[in-house]
Amino acid sequence: MSANGLIPIYKLNYKGKESAFYMTMISSTGAGTCIEEASCLIGAKKYIMLGSCGCLDKEITAGKVIIPTEAYRDEGFSYHYVPAEDYITIRNADVIAKAFKDMGIPYVKGKTWTTDGIYRETKANMEKRKKEGCIAVEMECAGVQAVCDFRGLEYYDFLISGDLLDSQEWDRRILGNDEERIHQLKNFYIALELALRV
Repeated sequence: MSANGLIPIYKLNYKGKESAFYMTMISSTGAGTCIEEASCLIGAKKYIMLGSCGCLDKEITAGKVIIPTEAYRDEGFSYHYVPAEDYITIRNADVIAKAFKDMGIPYVKGKTWTTDGIYRETKANMEKRKKEGCIAVEMECAGVQAVCDFRGLEYYDFLISGDLLDSQEWDRRILGNDEERIHQLKNFYIALELALRV
C-alpha cells in the first residue's frame, strides 16, 4: 500500500475478532493517504490510531493516555477534505473514554495541536496553543479526522506523551528510546481491546 513504497497490511484474529493493522506514515498527509488507500484496498471503515505526541502540560497528562477531543489545524492536508476552521472535532473521543474507563486505563481528554512543522514548534506557538486549551502536539489528528469525515469512516485516536515542550528547554523524555517502544507495544494491545468494543 502507498505510492511511496509498500506498507504491508497484516490481518490478525484477537479474541475471535478479525482486524487488520499497519504502521502508518508520519504526518497528516502520510497517515491520511494511508487511510484513503487502506479503505479502497481492504474496505476498512473503522480506524484506531495510536502514537506518541509532545506534551504541552505535564501536570495534566502525567501517567495518562491522551484522548484528543479537537485538533488545531496547523497543517495543510485537512483543508482539502473539510471546510476551513481553526479546529476539527475528533468525533469518537467519548467512545474511547468510555472504553478506557471500563478497562481501567487512566486517561485525559483534551485538545491537540496538529502540525507538520516539527521544527517550528516554537515557545510562542506552544504558548498560543496551550492558552487555547491544547495539551499535546502531534502530526496526524486533524488530517486523519478530515479524511474520515469526508469518506464517512470512523476514527479512534489515543496518544502517549513522548517528549515535553512544557519546560525551559525541550525534554526528550521517552521519545525514540526503548521505553517508548514498550509503551507503544502496550498501547497496541489496548488498541486491540478497543477494537472489540467499537
